[in-house]
Amino acid sequence: MAKLTTPVSEMVKNARARIEEIETKDLIAMLDDPDVVVVDLRDVRERQRSGFIPGSFHCPRGMVEFWIDPDSPYFKPIFGEDKKFVFHCASGWRSALSTATLNDMGFECAHLREGFSTWADQGGPVEFPEPHK
Repeated sequence: MAKLTTPVSEMVKNARARIEEIETKDLIAMLDDPDVVVVDLRDVRERQRSGFIPGSFHCPRGMVEFWIDPDSPYFKPIFGEDKKFVFHCASGWRSALSTATLNDMGFECAHLREGFSTWADQGGPVEFPEPHK
């Protein structure tokens, strides 16, 4: 395999240097704010296994650019609302890259710096999906 010229860790570092990062405790404090939308980029299996932030909107990482673009046939109206969007993944890497890309597209948003990995440990509420019957 050829050596990568830019490892993903460097891409994340570069993204974090130019995006808004929100600490877990601060996002916990924002949960009751109707003008804040928490967007979960994790795979559906991660949400089933680890739970999710109550009230969060699930947007799989592979669809985020398409769902936020009003000219895309996949646009989701929630992203047209005048709200503060905070993206998260498990550890903050996917959400950092996503947030940088979305900011480059002209979509202002932030991300949860540590991701969901420390959410419950810091007192964040967690819900689990209903089991399939």
